[in-house]
Amino acid sequence: MSDEELLALFENPDTRRNAFNQLVRKYQQKVYWLVRKMVVDHDDANDITQDVFIKAWSALENFRGDSKLYTWLYRVASNEAINFLNKKRRRFFVPIYDVENELSEKLESDPELSGDVIQLKLQKALLKLPEKQRLVFNLKYFEELPYEEISEITGTSVGALKASYHWATKKIEDFLNDTD
Repeated sequence: MSDEELLALFENPDTRRNAFNQLVRKYQQKVYWLVRKMVVDHDDANDITQDVFIKAWSALENFRGDSKLYTWLYRVASNEAINFLNKKRRRFFVPIYDVENELSEKLESDPELSGDVIQLKLQKALLKLPEKQRLVFNLKYFEELPYEEISEITGTSVGALKASYHWATKKIEDFLNDTD
């Protein structure tokens, strides 16, 4: 079912719940993995994904359609993930370096993220990036979104996104070369 059809069903009080359930089924995995790549931990990613859809339920009736529905959901999800990481850092007065170490340890011990050595190195390199750079890299590299859509999600200009992606790939490359 297209996003337009889902939104039309959502507008009708009789079909609202069904439309929302279909929307969740359509986007839950994508939202989960976007969040998971940011926060690493499965339980945290599940909680944040649930929060994203709770916010979507509350705000969907005001969705104007200026962007695509998944772009809007990704924006909500990326903001929730970044807010989660910032709260975690503030709550425990933990410097960003310690948060990176904690996430890196979770990467190594998580059976769902088992991959080869190269995959693990890439994930560790991503953890070294600032959150917004990591988000841009994930959206461009893993989600294969065009810069224009990433711009809608992040509220950042295309030029700044290209620069951010360039610096992210450079940092990842440097990290991978240093750990050989």
